[in-house]
Order: sequence, then C-alpha cells, then structure tokens
Amino acid sequence: MKKILVIEDDEGVLEAFKVMLEFEGYDVEVLVKNGQDIKDRIKTSKPDLLILDMLLSGSDGRDITKDLRQDKKTKDIPIIMVSAHPDTEDSALKAGASDFLAKPFDMQELFKKIEKYT
Repeated sequence: MKKILVIEDDEGVLEAFKVMLEFEGYDVEVLVKNGQDIKDRIKTSKPDLLILDMLLSGSDGRDITKDLRQDKKTKDIPIIMVSAHPDTEDSALKAGASDFLAKPFDMQELFKKIEKYT
C-alpha cells in the first residue's frame, strides 16, 4: 500500500483528503503543523508521495520543497503542491515540486497525478 503524507493547514480540507485517499486504498498520514516539524515528520514517515499546501500558516510550501530537495533522505519524494492561487504554478515547479494542482480541483485529476508518481 502506497503511503501519502498530506500537509495542509485547513483541517476541513485535510480531512477531505484523508477520507478520499483512504477510500481509494492509500495509506494516508496528515499533518497540520509547519516549519521544522514538517521536515522531521517527512523523514520519519518516509512517504511515497507528499501532497503539500503552498501557503501554510507560518510557512511557504515552496521553501519547504527547496529544503526537501537538498536533503538526500527526501530529495526523491514526489511532491504535488496545491494552492488556491493558480498563478503560482511556475514558482511551485521552480522550487522543485513534481506537479501542481490548483484549488478547487476535481478529485479525479488528483488521483491521476497520484498514479503518475506512485
């Protein structure tokens, strides 16, 4: 079973991700925290895929992605960055995200992207 770690600061959105992904058969972990907690959790969780909100309370998903790409333990984890600001796709990809998804999005579109990287 593929493990997906979802990092999102909106608990309602986070719960929706968890329910939908578990229904599709994925092992799902969720995290609401920010900053160093995120990097430590990713290293211990060892997910097959990371779904990362771009704008977290107190953190920028692009900065987190850059840090993850520089660490040998996390550099190869696929990252799908999500944002309510579709005009930020280029900056997300430049930061090292594997893919980008603008909110709101169709769940089938998300599943296609997940299948591509897992």
